[in-house]
Amino acid sequence: MDTKQLLTEVKARFNHNSAKAYLKDKYESKLCVADQGGLWKITPELISAVNGLSTDTVVLLDNYGNPVKVNRANLLLKLEKTYNDVMEQWHSEWATLEKAR
Repeated sequence: MDTKQLLTEVKARFNHNSAKAYLKDKYESKLCVADQGGLWKITPELISAVNGLSTDTVVLLDNYGNPVKVNRANLLLKLEKTYNDVMEQWHSEWATLEKAR
């Protein structure tokens, strides 16, 4: 194998991995939302936990470890909407990146 070709392939792989890391950083930062006096990092686990509770109001620990009393249904709607929107955008950009590979 030619060293120039090998260098080209290595650079292309590095650029692809750098672009994937950039997308991850870009979209993970969009998965933080401030609502009802707390800052929440949206994860499937948080959505499941909020969904699994049955009371109208609940006290949850936010990202800073502060107990925040929230309206469960309103928080759940915001978490689900934001999560779905961000993940759709992330997937769209990722698919475009994979096609360019």
